[in-house]
Amino acid sequence: MASRAHPVDGDASPGTDGGDFPIKSSPPRHKVGIPPKQNMFHEFMYTFKETFFHDDPLRHFKDQPKSKQFMLGLQSVFPVFDWGRSYNLKKFRGDLIAGLTIASLCIPQDIGYAKLANLDPKYGLYSSFVPPLVYACMGSSRDIAIGPVAVVSLLLGTLLRAEIDPNTNPDEYLRLAFTATFFAGVTEAALGFFRLGFLIDFLSHAAVVGFMGGAAITIALQQLKGFLGIRKFTKKTDIVAVLDSVFSAAHHGWNWQTILIAASFLTFLLTSKLIGKRSNKLFWVPAIAPLISVIISTFFVYITRADKQGVQIVKHLDKGINPSSFDQIYFSGDNLAKGIRIGIVAGMVALTEAVAIGRTFAAMKDYQIDGNKEMVALGVMNVVGSMSSCYVATGSFSRSAVNFMAGCHTAVSNIIMSIVVLLTLLFLTPLFKYTPNAILAAIIINAVVPLIDIQAAILIFKVDKLDFIACMGAFFGVIFVSVEIGLLIAVSISFAKILLQVTRPRTAVLGNIPRTSVYRNIQQYPEATMVPGVLTIRVDSAIYFSNSNYVRERIQRWLLEEEEKVKAASLPRIQFLIIEMSPVTDIDTSGIHALEDLYKSLQKRDIQLVLANPGPLVIGKLHLSHFVDMLGHDNIFLTVADAVDACCPKLSDEV
Repeated sequence: MASRAHPVDGDASPGTDGGDFPIKSSPPRHKVGIPPKQNMFHEFMYTFKETFFHDDPLRHFKDQPKSKQFMLGLQSVFPVFDWGRSYNLKKFRGDLIAGLTIASLCIPQDIGYAKLANLDPKYGLYSSFVPPLVYACMGSSRDIAIGPVAVVSLLLGTLLRAEIDPNTNPDEYLRLAFTATFFAGVTEAALGFFRLGFLIDFLSHAAVVGFMGGAAITIALQQLKGFLGIRKFTKKTDIVAVLDSVFSAAHHGWNWQTILIAASFLTFLLTSKLIGKRSNKLFWVPAIAPLISVIISTFFVYITRADKQGVQIVKHLDKGINPSSFDQIYFSGDNLAKGIRIGIVAGMVALTEAVAIGRTFAAMKDYQIDGNKEMVALGVMNVVGSMSSCYVATGSFSRSAVNFMAGCHTAVSNIIMSIVVLLTLLFLTPLFKYTPNAILAAIIINAVVPLIDIQAAILIFKVDKLDFIACMGAFFGVIFVSVEIGLLIAVSISFAKILLQVTRPRTAVLGNIPRTSVYRNIQQYPEATMVPGVLTIRVDSAIYFSNSNYVRERIQRWLLEEEEKVKAASLPRIQFLIIEMSPVTDIDTSGIHALEDLYKSLQKRDIQLVLANPGPLVIGKLHLSHFVDMLGHDNIFLTVADAVDACCPKLSDEV
């Protein structure tokens, strides 16, 4: 417990002058400034601007001629017109190498990810052709690599399967997939256009770590069908149903040739990844390993005709570029509402992943990306993609990391990748006929392993136990129930944490750091001393309707506990309650009523309420509500030290 200074013999009670206790105002002190009264319209516009336009996106347009403003507007919508002016051969060389490298990684991944979404493999390739071209023109990230990703593919496939069976109604299923992609794009673009990007920040980092880890394990378990060569497999995604399906097929459903192929190449892929981690110069080894695996395994199956021995293969893969799918999108009927609902969920998850990836690599290269512009670019990309036979595409962390390591300079690397995918669609797709499903399963398992971030979970546990609960809630929700339930748990726990922090703000008792005029939390600084007759409390939050009663009750409980300690130690009774208001950024009418109730309660107990350093918003509202008149202007101070000096001038001289 913090030590308590003792009054000097012969002094009057602290803060009194022998009388009732008028606060002395001997040395002149700075008064708390009252901000000038704001025009209601100007105040609203300021709040609106800080909420939606805090980055002042139009600042570059000020004092510019019309022609310059037009060009800036064009560059704002299409950043390619900005960085394209300084593009040169050196940058192209880096982008060419990076583009070819990520293309070698994306082609086998796309085929596998399409299967995760219960779609034909060609739709995975389609989704790495058109969307990256659109993003290259509109996106502001130099490093992000666009295409299908495992988590979104699984989420989309799970949500779509819950509405339509892809085996019995493949055409309707495909149409619903395009519809969901369209509305995923609309959702993303709308959030960016209306500058509502802050909404995705409600999904905390801890919840994302848990969700991604759970999704990675779920995806890996789903690949056991292809890894073990099982033909009849559960449609559920929870771990219990999947493992039951796996072990029930152990005696008659596993294919040893398939297991041999999958295990051999998974070992090769994991080894190549380990080599790449040990040396940055060998980044290309894990990047090209999936394509090498596909080529070797396809050739092996073809020459041995292992498909005749039960090894499942991709079979036919259509040649040609993306056909138009605009007429297949549902704009009416029962499936429209389903498409909107699935699209919103898939779009939000895709957006969260892409923006996080973009910000990560932008920070590593020390440049800025505009989150709202990114959302518009991603949205337009998916809207265009939905009309050209693509499903939801977003930023891929594994490909973006390879893109970064390969030395990309601009989004041209995405264009290079798209060209390679185009050539594959036009000329090479028949070569994938004998590609075994086992190798696709191995590639996907290898790709999702980094999503299980154990070190991040351990750090979350050490730093914040509530965050760890959010992390584990999302994780177990995904693996034991379903992906959508895991996502719902992640969002719910994130909101619950926000509500808990808002409704139950922290408060602290302050003491004086010896030989200074500084007052700090006595739990953090045990050497801090408390002034006899004075209790100083700091409220670490704005005071709103949601927490005003709690703040008042908590302050009263602090006071009651301190009075019991003082009485037990035979020290002077508490005569002044100082509330340090520096962290209180705002207050509403409920908060003011709580202060009024506290003031009246203290008056009945012969204790004076004192405020220290209320901010401009707070002091302005306290004046308008006439609470300052009730409290007394002389009971509001610039600092805690000033307040203590005024309450106990003789004791303060001894400090």
